[in-house]
Amino acid sequence: MLAIIRLRGKIKTRKDIDDTLNILHLKKVNALSIVDDNKVMRGMINKVNNFVTWGEVEESLIKETDKGGKKYFGLKPARGGLKSIKRQYPVGDLGYRGKEINTLIKRML
Repeated sequence: MLAIIRLRGKIKTRKDIDDTLNILHLKKVNALSIVDDNKVMRGMINKVNNFVTWGEVEESLIKETDKGGKKYFGLKPARGGLKSIKRQYPVGDLGYRGKEINTLIKRML
């Protein structure tokens, strides 16, 4: 399972990217979506890579964030703040971060 968090807003976003974010249920900043790890989802994530951060989520964290079976919901801003929403991880916060996504989710719950 993959967790995807939207970090950037809607201003000056191309329509195709905005549509892809809507399909992933990432309609607002700090929205979290948990999806299956397959080729289709990886393709959509690659398309919106400059707007989201993502990685492999732990099963225990999925159970902790489970809200009536929904796999997408809003989070609070990260405690301690973010480095940069304009640069890729590890310098900034965008893009693939692997297992480190779990610590970011815990900071945002």
